[in-house]
Amino acid sequence: MRRRDFIKLVGGSAVTWPLAARAQQRAFPVVGLLSSRSPAVDTPLIAVIRQGLNEAGFVEGQNLALDYRWADGQYDRLVGLAADLVRQQVAVIVTMGGDTTALAAKAATATIPIVFAGGADPLRMGLVTSLQRPGGNITGVSSLLVEMEAKRLGLLRELRPHATTTVVLMNPGNISFAEIQASDVQTAAHSIGEEITVLNASTIREIDQAFAKLVQMHADALLVGTDPFFFAHAAQLVVLAVRHVIPTVYFRREFAVAGGLMSYGANSNESYRLLGVYAARILKGEKPGDLPIQLPTKYELVINVSTARVLGVEIPPTLLARADELIE
Repeated sequence: MRRRDFIKLVGGSAVTWPLAARAQQRAFPVVGLLSSRSPAVDTPLIAVIRQGLNEAGFVEGQNLALDYRWADGQYDRLVGLAADLVRQQVAVIVTMGGDTTALAAKAATATIPIVFAGGADPLRMGLVTSLQRPGGNITGVSSLLVEMEAKRLGLLRELRPHATTTVVLMNPGNISFAEIQASDVQTAAHSIGEEITVLNASTIREIDQAFAKLVQMHADALLVGTDPFFFAHAAQLVVLAVRHVIPTVYFRREFAVAGGLMSYGANSNESYRLLGVYAARILKGEKPGDLPIQLPTKYELVINVSTARVLGVEIPPTLLARADELIE
Protein backbone atom coordinates (compact mmCIF):
# COMPACT_ATOMS: atom_id res chain seq x y z
CA MET A 1 0.00 0.00 0.00
CA ARG A 2 1.33 3.41 -0.94
CA ARG A 3 2.02 5.83 1.90
CA ARG A 4 -0.45 8.34 0.45
CA ASP A 5 -3.23 5.74 0.41
CA PHE A 6 -2.36 4.66 3.94
CA ILE A 7 -2.60 8.25 5.20
CA LYS A 8 -5.98 8.62 3.46
CA LEU A 9 -7.18 5.39 5.06
CA VAL A 10 -6.04 6.45 8.54
CA GLY A 11 -7.50 9.91 8.03
CA GLY A 12 -10.80 8.42 6.94
CA SER A 13 -10.86 6.15 9.97
CA ALA A 14 -10.26 9.11 12.27
CA VAL A 15 -13.41 10.64 10.91
CA THR A 16 -15.41 7.41 10.84
CA TRP A 17 -14.68 6.25 14.39
CA PRO A 18 -16.19 9.31 16.14
CA LEU A 19 -19.21 9.09 13.85
CA ALA A 20 -19.64 5.45 14.71
CA ALA A 21 -19.35 6.26 18.42
CA ARG A 22 -21.92 9.02 17.99
CA ALA A 23 -24.25 6.60 16.24
CA GLN A 24 -23.94 4.22 19.19
CA GLN A 25 -24.68 7.07 21.58
CA ARG A 26 -27.76 7.83 19.48
CA ALA A 27 -29.23 4.39 19.76
CA PHE A 28 -32.47 6.18 20.60
CA PRO A 29 -34.04 9.39 19.24
CA VAL A 30 -32.89 12.86 20.27
CA VAL A 31 -35.34 15.67 20.92
CA GLY A 32 -33.85 19.15 20.67
CA LEU A 33 -35.24 21.75 23.08
CA LEU A 34 -34.80 25.36 21.97
CA SER A 35 -35.70 28.19 24.34
CA SER A 36 -35.38 31.96 24.40
CA ARG A 37 -35.01 31.78 28.17
CA SER A 38 -32.52 30.13 30.57
CA PRO A 39 -32.21 26.76 32.34
CA ALA A 40 -33.08 28.36 35.69
CA VAL A 41 -36.40 29.60 34.34
CA ASP A 42 -37.29 26.60 32.19
CA THR A 43 -36.39 23.70 34.49
CA PRO A 44 -39.93 23.33 35.96
CA LEU A 45 -41.48 23.49 32.48
CA ILE A 46 -39.05 20.93 31.08
CA ALA A 47 -40.17 18.58 33.85
CA VAL A 48 -43.72 18.96 32.53
CA ILE A 49 -42.56 18.25 28.96
CA ARG A 50 -40.87 15.10 30.25
CA GLN A 51 -44.17 14.13 31.87
CA GLY A 52 -45.91 14.29 28.49
CA LEU A 53 -43.15 12.19 26.92
CA ASN A 54 -43.24 9.70 29.79
CA GLU A 55 -46.98 9.21 29.35
CA ALA A 56 -46.22 7.88 25.86
CA GLY A 57 -43.39 5.64 27.06
CA PHE A 58 -40.40 7.88 26.30
CA VAL A 59 -38.01 8.30 29.22
CA GLU A 60 -34.87 10.42 29.05
CA GLY A 61 -31.77 8.28 29.43
CA GLN A 62 -33.63 5.03 28.72
CA ASN A 63 -35.04 5.34 25.21
CA LEU A 64 -34.76 9.08 24.58
CA ALA A 65 -32.18 11.88 24.74
CA LEU A 66 -32.80 15.61 25.14
CA ASP A 67 -30.43 18.18 23.64
CA TYR A 68 -30.83 21.70 25.06
CA ARG A 69 -30.19 25.15 23.58
CA TRP A 70 -30.91 28.32 25.59
CA ALA A 71 -30.70 31.90 24.31
CA ASP A 72 -30.72 33.42 27.83
CA GLY A 73 -33.04 36.22 26.74
CA GLN A 74 -30.97 37.17 23.69
CA TYR A 75 -33.45 36.70 20.87
CA ASP A 76 -30.83 37.32 18.18
CA ARG A 77 -29.12 34.05 19.18
CA LEU A 78 -32.14 31.88 18.40
CA VAL A 79 -31.50 31.48 14.67
CA GLY A 80 -27.97 30.20 15.26
CA LEU A 81 -29.07 27.87 18.06
CA ALA A 82 -31.84 26.45 15.89
CA ALA A 83 -29.38 25.89 13.04
CA ASP A 84 -27.11 24.03 15.45
CA LEU A 85 -29.90 21.61 16.39
CA VAL A 86 -30.54 21.04 12.69
CA ARG A 87 -26.87 20.20 12.18
CA GLN A 88 -27.14 17.70 15.03
CA GLN A 89 -29.96 16.02 13.08
CA VAL A 90 -32.29 15.76 16.06
CA ALA A 91 -35.50 13.81 15.53
CA VAL A 92 -37.81 16.61 16.74
CA ILE A 93 -37.31 20.24 17.77
CA VAL A 94 -39.46 21.46 20.68
CA THR A 95 -39.49 25.23 21.12
CA MET A 96 -40.13 27.15 24.33
CA GLY A 97 -40.24 30.81 25.23
CA GLY A 98 -42.57 32.38 22.70
CA ASP A 99 -43.35 32.61 19.03
CA THR A 100 -39.99 34.15 18.15
CA THR A 101 -38.35 30.86 19.15
CA ALA A 102 -40.77 28.92 16.95
CA LEU A 103 -40.13 31.25 14.01
CA ALA A 104 -36.38 30.72 14.39
CA ALA A 105 -36.84 26.94 14.28
CA LYS A 106 -39.15 27.20 11.27
CA ALA A 107 -36.56 29.30 9.43
CA ALA A 108 -33.87 26.72 10.19
CA THR A 109 -35.57 23.62 8.77
CA ALA A 110 -38.43 22.54 6.55
CA THR A 111 -37.91 18.84 7.22
CA ILE A 112 -37.24 18.19 10.92
CA PRO A 113 -40.55 18.14 12.83
CA ILE A 114 -41.15 21.15 15.09
CA VAL A 115 -43.48 21.34 18.09
CA PHE A 116 -43.85 24.87 19.44
CA ALA A 117 -45.31 26.64 22.45
CA GLY A 118 -46.55 30.06 21.40
CA GLY A 119 -48.25 33.01 23.02
CA ALA A 120 -50.02 34.56 20.04
CA ASP A 121 -52.32 33.37 17.29
CA PRO A 122 -50.04 31.18 15.12
CA LEU A 123 -51.94 32.26 12.01
CA ARG A 124 -51.14 35.91 12.69
CA MET A 125 -47.52 35.05 13.45
CA GLY A 126 -47.13 33.19 10.15
CA LEU A 127 -46.26 29.90 11.80
CA VAL A 128 -49.06 27.90 10.16
CA THR A 129 -51.81 28.43 7.59
CA SER A 130 -54.42 26.28 9.32
CA LEU A 131 -55.14 25.43 12.94
CA GLN A 132 -56.77 22.09 12.15
CA ARG A 133 -54.20 20.89 9.63
CA PRO A 134 -51.04 22.97 10.02
CA GLY A 135 -49.29 21.16 7.16
CA GLY A 136 -45.55 21.04 6.62
CA ASN A 137 -43.25 20.12 9.49
CA ILE A 138 -44.73 22.21 12.32
CA THR A 139 -47.47 22.00 14.94
CA GLY A 140 -47.82 22.94 18.59
CA VAL A 141 -49.67 24.72 21.33
CA SER A 142 -50.74 28.36 21.52
CA SER A 143 -51.92 29.92 24.77
CA LEU A 144 -53.23 33.01 22.89
CA LEU A 145 -51.81 35.18 25.68
CA VAL A 146 -51.45 38.19 23.41
CA GLU A 147 -55.09 37.94 22.36
CA MET A 148 -56.01 38.12 26.06
CA GLU A 149 -54.37 41.54 26.59
CA ALA A 150 -57.78 43.19 26.10
CA LYS A 151 -59.26 40.98 28.80
CA ARG A 152 -56.42 41.79 31.20
CA LEU A 153 -56.82 45.49 30.51
CA GLY A 154 -60.53 45.16 31.29
CA LEU A 155 -59.75 43.42 34.58
CA LEU A 156 -57.38 46.22 35.47
CA ARG A 157 -60.08 48.77 34.69
CA GLU A 158 -62.51 46.82 36.89
CA LEU A 159 -59.93 46.81 39.68
CA ARG A 160 -59.11 50.53 39.31
CA PRO A 161 -62.20 52.12 37.72
CA HIS A 162 -61.04 55.68 38.44
CA ALA A 163 -57.47 55.25 37.22
CA THR A 164 -56.23 58.16 35.14
CA THR A 165 -52.75 56.85 34.38
CA THR A 166 -52.59 53.24 33.19
CA VAL A 167 -49.26 51.98 31.88
CA VAL A 168 -48.44 48.98 29.70
CA LEU A 169 -44.92 47.52 29.87
CA MET A 170 -43.64 45.95 26.63
CA ASN A 171 -40.44 44.48 25.27
CA PRO A 172 -39.55 46.08 21.92
CA GLY A 173 -36.63 43.66 21.57
CA ASN A 174 -39.11 40.92 20.66
CA ILE A 175 -39.86 42.61 17.35
CA SER A 176 -42.25 40.16 15.69
CA PHE A 177 -44.26 39.89 18.90
CA ALA A 178 -44.24 43.49 20.12
CA GLU A 179 -45.92 45.02 17.06
CA ILE A 180 -48.94 42.70 17.26
CA GLN A 181 -49.19 43.17 21.00
CA ALA A 182 -48.99 46.97 20.84
CA SER A 183 -51.75 47.05 18.23
CA ASP A 184 -54.01 44.79 20.29
CA VAL A 185 -53.52 46.77 23.50
CA GLN A 186 -54.16 50.12 21.84
CA THR A 187 -57.32 48.78 20.17
CA ALA A 188 -58.55 47.33 23.46
CA ALA A 189 -57.86 50.58 25.30
CA HIS A 190 -59.79 52.64 22.77
CA SER A 191 -62.74 50.23 22.91
CA ILE A 192 -63.22 50.90 26.63
CA GLY A 193 -62.28 54.57 26.48
CA GLU A 194 -58.99 53.99 28.30
CA GLU A 195 -55.92 56.12 27.76
CA ILE A 196 -52.73 54.15 28.18
CA THR A 197 -49.03 54.93 28.20
CA VAL A 198 -46.55 52.38 26.82
CA LEU A 199 -43.16 51.97 28.47
CA ASN A 200 -40.47 49.72 27.03
CA ALA A 201 -37.94 47.40 28.66
CA SER A 202 -35.61 44.85 27.10
CA THR A 203 -33.03 44.51 29.89
CA ILE A 204 -32.98 44.24 33.68
CA ARG A 205 -31.72 47.80 33.91
CA GLU A 206 -34.53 49.04 31.66
CA ILE A 207 -37.10 47.36 33.91
CA ASP A 208 -35.72 49.38 36.83
CA GLN A 209 -35.80 52.53 34.71
CA ALA A 210 -39.39 51.86 33.65
CA PHE A 211 -40.52 51.63 37.27
CA ALA A 212 -38.68 54.83 38.10
CA LYS A 213 -40.67 56.44 35.31
CA LEU A 214 -43.89 54.90 36.67
CA VAL A 215 -43.26 56.56 40.02
CA GLN A 216 -42.61 59.92 38.36
CA MET A 217 -45.86 59.58 36.41
CA HIS A 218 -47.82 58.65 39.56
CA ALA A 219 -49.14 55.64 37.65
CA ASP A 220 -52.41 54.20 38.98
CA ALA A 221 -52.11 50.76 37.41
CA LEU A 222 -49.78 48.60 35.33
CA LEU A 223 -50.31 45.89 32.74
CA VAL A 224 -47.22 43.74 32.13
CA GLY A 225 -47.30 42.74 28.47
CA THR A 226 -46.90 39.14 27.41
CA ASP A 227 -43.25 38.32 26.81
CA PRO A 228 -40.86 35.47 27.75
CA PHE A 229 -38.32 38.03 28.94
CA PHE A 230 -40.77 39.37 31.52
CA PHE A 231 -41.60 35.84 32.65
CA ALA A 232 -37.90 35.18 33.14
CA HIS A 233 -37.72 38.24 35.41
CA ALA A 234 -41.02 37.76 37.20
CA ALA A 235 -39.47 38.17 40.66
CA GLN A 236 -37.97 41.55 39.77
CA LEU A 237 -41.25 42.82 38.32
CA VAL A 238 -43.31 41.64 41.29
CA VAL A 239 -40.93 43.15 43.88
CA LEU A 240 -40.85 46.51 42.11
CA ALA A 241 -44.63 46.64 41.72
CA VAL A 242 -45.17 45.96 45.42
CA ARG A 243 -42.35 48.27 46.54
CA HIS A 244 -43.81 51.17 44.56
CA VAL A 245 -47.42 50.27 45.40
CA ILE A 246 -48.54 49.88 41.79
CA PRO A 247 -51.50 47.50 41.25
CA THR A 248 -50.43 45.22 38.42
CA VAL A 249 -51.97 42.49 36.29
CA TYR A 250 -49.79 39.79 34.70
CA PHE A 251 -50.20 37.12 32.02
CA ARG A 252 -49.35 33.95 33.94
CA ARG A 253 -50.27 32.58 37.36
CA GLU A 254 -46.59 32.21 38.32
CA PHE A 255 -46.50 35.99 38.82
CA ALA A 256 -49.38 35.86 41.32
CA VAL A 257 -47.79 32.91 43.09
CA ALA A 258 -44.58 34.97 43.40
CA GLY A 259 -46.52 37.82 45.03
CA GLY A 260 -48.01 39.67 42.07
CA LEU A 261 -51.47 41.12 42.57
CA MET A 262 -53.42 39.46 39.76
CA SER A 263 -52.93 37.28 36.69
CA TYR A 264 -55.07 36.05 33.85
CA GLY A 265 -53.98 33.43 31.35
CA ALA A 266 -53.92 29.80 30.29
CA ASN A 267 -52.43 27.08 32.46
CA SER A 268 -48.81 26.81 31.31
CA ASN A 269 -48.30 23.33 32.79
CA GLU A 270 -50.99 21.84 30.58
CA SER A 271 -49.58 23.59 27.51
CA TYR A 272 -46.09 22.26 28.11
CA ARG A 273 -47.32 18.76 28.90
CA LEU A 274 -48.96 18.78 25.47
CA LEU A 275 -45.58 19.63 23.92
CA GLY A 276 -44.27 16.35 25.27
CA VAL A 277 -47.38 14.48 24.13
CA TYR A 278 -47.08 15.83 20.58
CA ALA A 279 -43.33 15.18 20.41
CA ALA A 280 -44.01 11.58 21.44
CA ARG A 281 -46.71 11.13 18.80
CA ILE A 282 -44.31 12.37 16.14
CA LEU A 283 -41.57 10.04 17.38
CA LYS A 284 -44.08 7.21 16.94
CA GLY A 285 -44.62 8.13 13.32
CA GLU A 286 -47.37 10.74 13.11
CA LYS A 287 -46.80 13.78 10.88
CA PRO A 288 -46.73 17.19 12.57
CA GLY A 289 -48.77 18.73 9.76
CA ASP A 290 -51.64 16.37 10.59
CA LEU A 291 -51.74 17.31 14.29
CA PRO A 292 -54.07 20.26 15.00
CA ILE A 293 -52.80 23.27 16.93
CA GLN A 294 -53.87 22.94 20.56
CA LEU A 295 -55.60 25.99 22.03
CA PRO A 296 -56.59 26.70 25.66
CA THR A 297 -59.93 25.42 26.86
CA LYS A 298 -59.81 27.57 29.99
CA TYR A 299 -58.22 30.76 31.28
CA GLU A 300 -57.48 31.24 34.97
CA LEU A 301 -57.97 34.38 37.00
CA VAL A 302 -55.64 34.28 40.01
CA ILE A 303 -55.71 36.96 42.71
CA ASN A 304 -53.20 37.32 45.50
CA VAL A 305 -55.34 38.75 48.30
CA SER A 306 -52.34 38.98 50.62
CA THR A 307 -50.63 41.32 48.16
CA ALA A 308 -53.86 43.30 47.82
CA ARG A 309 -53.77 43.96 51.56
CA VAL A 310 -50.13 45.04 51.40
CA LEU A 311 -50.94 47.44 48.56
CA GLY A 312 -54.07 48.70 50.29
CA VAL A 313 -56.17 47.69 47.27
CA GLU A 314 -59.75 46.56 47.80
CA ILE A 315 -60.63 43.80 45.34
CA PRO A 316 -64.22 44.22 44.06
CA PRO A 317 -66.50 41.35 45.15
CA THR A 318 -67.31 40.66 41.50
CA LEU A 319 -63.65 39.93 40.80
CA LEU A 320 -63.24 37.80 43.91
CA ALA A 321 -66.30 35.77 42.92
CA ARG A 322 -64.90 35.09 39.44
CA ALA A 323 -61.41 34.17 40.58
CA ASP A 324 -60.29 30.61 39.91
CA GLU A 325 -57.74 30.84 42.70
CA LEU A 326 -57.24 33.13 45.68
CA ILE A 327 -53.78 33.19 47.19
CA GLU A 328 -53.69 34.11 50.87
